[in-house]
Parts: sequence; C-alpha cells; structure tokens
Amino acid sequence: MPKKAREMSAAEVRRLTAPGLYAVGGVAGLQLQVTKSGARSWVLRIKVGARRRDIGLGGFPDVPLSDARAKARTLREQIASGIDPVEEKRAARLAMLTQTQRLTFDEATEKFLTLKRHEFKNAKHAAQWESTLATYASPVIGRKRVDEIALADIEELLTRDNLWLAKTETAKRLRGRVEKVLDWATAGGHRAGDNPARWRGNLDARLPNPSKVATKRHHSALPIDDIPRFMRHLATMEGGGARCLEFAILTATRSREAKGVRWSEIDLEARLWTIPADRMKAGKEHRVPLSRAAVALLKAQPRHEGTDLVFPSSRGKLLSENTLTAVIKRMDSAMPEGQKYRDPNTGGVVTAHGFRSTFRDWAGERTAYPGDICEMALAHVIKNKAEAAYRRGDLLEKRRRLMKDWAQFCAEGATQSSVTPIRAQEG
Repeated sequence: MPKKAREMSAAEVRRLTAPGLYAVGGVAGLQLQVTKSGARSWVLRIKVGARRRDIGLGGFPDVPLSDARAKARTLREQIASGIDPVEEKRAARLAMLTQTQRLTFDEATEKFLTLKRHEFKNAKHAAQWESTLATYASPVIGRKRVDEIALADIEELLTRDNLWLAKTETAKRLRGRVEKVLDWATAGGHRAGDNPARWRGNLDARLPNPSKVATKRHHSALPIDDIPRFMRHLATMEGGGARCLEFAILTATRSREAKGVRWSEIDLEARLWTIPADRMKAGKEHRVPLSRAAVALLKAQPRHEGTDLVFPSSRGKLLSENTLTAVIKRMDSAMPEGQKYRDPNTGGVVTAHGFRSTFRDWAGERTAYPGDICEMALAHVIKNKAEAAYRRGDLLEKRRRLMKDWAQFCAEGATQSSVTPIRAQEG
C-alpha cells in the first residue's frame, strides 16, 4: 500500500511555488504540478488497467483545490467501473472532429481537384477528370458522405446503364478517379477503412475483368496505297487546318501535337522539331526529324502577329478539336463512290489519328526499317522495362532517313526498298 498523503489546506496549496510535484491529499494520486516558469496545474496520477495515466484537471487557481478533488473523485469512480476517461475523451473529441469534417463526394472531388490540378499534364487532362466525375459519379454518389460510400454504391455506379460493359474504357477511368478521391478523403480523416473503389482484392471479385469485355476501337485509317492520292488532294485544300493535317501526316505525329506546334520549337536549319515534354502523351520530350517536304511546308506558312503558333485559328488560338476532322470530311464528300477516303475494315471516314496507323503499316510492310525505329518515330512508350532502362538515344539520324522515305512515298507512291539504307541520305 502506498503511503497516504497528508491532506493540505487551500492556504498551504497557495504557498506551493517552487518547481515540482506535490501530493495534496484528499484523493489518492492528486498532485499540484509547478513548472519552472511558475505555472501551476492539477494532475491525477492513476493506473488504468496496466497503463499509468497522468490526467490533467486544469490550472490553479482557476480550478480551486475543492474542485480538483471533486474532479479526481469522479474520475476514480469511472475507472473503478471500467471506464478509461482518457480514451473516452479522445473518442468524443474525434467524433466531434469527424462530424465537422464530413464531406459529400462532390465536395471531396472539388477539394481534391483544386489541390491536385497542378499535377495534371495540361488543362485538358484536368477537364477530363472533372467531366468524368461530374457526368457519372455525381448523379449516383455525389451527395453521399464519403464515410458512408460502400462497395454496393461503387458497383451501382460502375454498372448503371450497363456502363462497365458498354463503355469499359470510360468505366475503368471512372473507377480509378473515384478511388483517388476516396484515398484523398481517407488520408484527410474524412473517412476510414478500405477503399470501396479499389480493384485488386475487391472489385475484381465483383466485376468482369475489363480486358475480357472491352471492345477495342481502332481509328479508321487509309489503306497504304491511297496515301499519295489523298496527299495530292490535300495539297489543293485551303486553310490552316489543311496545312496542319498535311504537316501531321508528314511527321507521323498526333493531331494535338501538330496543332500545338510553335515556331520556337522548330529549327529549320537543322530540320528538327523539338516537342516539349508537357505536350507529349508520355510526358517526355520528343525530337522529330523534318523531311524536306515538311520544311518546305513550314517555310511557305505565314507567320501570324501576336502568336507563336505555326497553325493558329483565325483568332490566333489553337485550332479546335474538329478542325482536321472537318478537312477530311470535306475531302471525302467531294469524292465519287469508290474513291472516298474510307477504312475498308471499319467502313468509316478516315481520321487524323488513323494516318499514324497507315504510317506504321507502310513502315512495317513496305520497308525493312527495324520496329524500334518505327515505334520511336511514333513516340510510343517502350513497354519492355528492361529495354527501356538501357535505351538512351532517340535514333534520330536513323529516323531522319525513315521520314525522308515516308515523305517520298506520300508524294510519289514509289515502291520502297526492301533493304534498310545504311548510308545517311538527305531527306
């Protein structure tokens, strides 16, 4: 049995000013703590189960001796009845904090996008995130509190209107984006537990594998032998959209890369176009060797005051998403049946992106250029991680010969050699 402390009077307690801990008696474990700065406060030292607790009861003299003893007795009674007052207080504080922090999914999405917006590749990427969540997630779980969203809610979201099967790629992106928002909410203390939008070990047991149900959609592409005829027709079309499409075909680049080309990215003397990383799909700088045909096209292009864009719109801005498509559709509608610009596999009018497929088919079927050179020309990411780790160069000079041969084929339809050229040739 510990020695019972003598019960001090209120006057004696007021005279305790030297730094230290003083047992004041009246209730076992009740002490007055005096710090070096002179601050005084009440502490109840007590054992709860196997754990030693120091429970603060307030400062002195704001809490007088009689009140401190009353608080200490109440706490001892709680502990005797099996209640841990420290844990109870912490739980109450957490419950109050959680109550004030509860967010709906829409609110969490807004905060997440505001915080993460600078991490997106560009404004278009951020807009895609916002649009996907607003279109599909908001109507189903937007008003639900993030701590109430369960697996059943995510299943309903992904299978509503047959989304998972009918628009598998969209549904995949939606699931990943919802998962990110809920991860953010969990990290911020707005919810707890497993993420119901997680795929592995969760939704993969409830939904069919997307790779098994997704229907791959290919961009309609022009047959190889129709390219020279198309390019001759394209040369007669007027406007910046037509010239931009011509440039995109000659360089085998994506339409958004061609639409965004700036004079500051072009070195006409070196016949080189350097696309910065922030405009590339893979987020890595890409150098494009320019054939003489591509350089001639650029030299003929007028420079527009107030913009660095090579192919600006009439307002000096970036060409719209549909500009190049509109050029192709006008060309197709002008042709008689049997000569239209259609993909024989899909039956659809060819697309701007489809010319990259035509380029790849030509390179693979009509030339002996190695596949890695062709893939590098298309700025495709190397899927083999081991090969990617050792790849340091971008095969620029070898690609220069490839793009020279492509430009020649576009102009003449000449049969390409089945042997890859060894000596460098001017393009």
